[in-house]
Amino acid sequence: MRRDYLRMLDTLKEGVYFVDLDRKITFWNKGAERITGFRREEVLGSSCMDNILVHVDCKGTQLCKEGCPLLYTMKDGSSREAEVFLHHRRGHRVAISVRTTPLEDDEGNIIGGIELFSELNPEESLRQRMEELERCAMIDPLTGVPNRSYLNPELERLFRLWEANRIPFGLLFFDIDHFKRFNDTYGHDVGDQVLRTVAQSLSSSVRNYDSVGRWGGEEFVGFFPNANPEVLLPIAEKLRQVVRNSWVEIEGEQLSVTISIGGACPVEGDSPEKLLKRADSMMYKSKQDGRDRV
Repeated sequence: MRRDYLRMLDTLKEGVYFVDLDRKITFWNKGAERITGFRREEVLGSSCMDNILVHVDCKGTQLCKEGCPLLYTMKDGSSREAEVFLHHRRGHRVAISVRTTPLEDDEGNIIGGIELFSELNPEESLRQRMEELERCAMIDPLTGVPNRSYLNPELERLFRLWEANRIPFGLLFFDIDHFKRFNDTYGHDVGDQVLRTVAQSLSSSVRNYDSVGRWGGEEFVGFFPNANPEVLLPIAEKLRQVVRNSWVEIEGEQLSVTISIGGACPVEGDSPEKLLKRADSMMYKSKQDGRDRV
């Protein structure tokens, strides 16, 4: 393939990579490096199944094992699109939009596949939002997500909209399972890494107008506008699966991370405090029922 064409692909914000028929990665552009954290020299020659991207869908199914869009494209020559979650080099999950197309030789024979992927939450808008929050000291310095100084006013705002116009919203309360065990067994540096992994997995997997932040300790809170209980439940289940398919790697050992989730939507006679308490209670019920559940 012409070098000027490959150089042009390196200028794209989107991630692009090529594989041969054995699913060995033959090209990896700068956009792929930025989105995944994996450098080109780390992945070239490796199989896309070799613990690199490990795409999962919203149900937690590992698509490398079943349902891989790129594999099907190489089999039948049809382009495909999907929304999945990839594994970032630091362990968290990133929501992406994927497009696959066959790679053909001059005679039209399929000799591999091309995947183009982009973040569902554009980095530019997230960066602008984070910079604005940092100016107001509303960012948790450890995890890089909003802290309680942002979350409390946001909850008040959403609750006022619900009181005035009955605009629905949902609240989810997240707690990292067995977090004390991470600190006691591996040390606080690993505990901090677990917090960052969960924070990034959650924040990169929600809509632009949703809010997820660190409430304190190993607890996180999320607000989801225009979500009633029927909408909130699959959102919570998706986020549980995203975190469940994330991990922290310590000296070659992968430490799995799970969360317990409780949710609530406002009802007549509620207050922000009552709503939080109800979601918190539901989260503890999830823990009592065995953890890693909604």
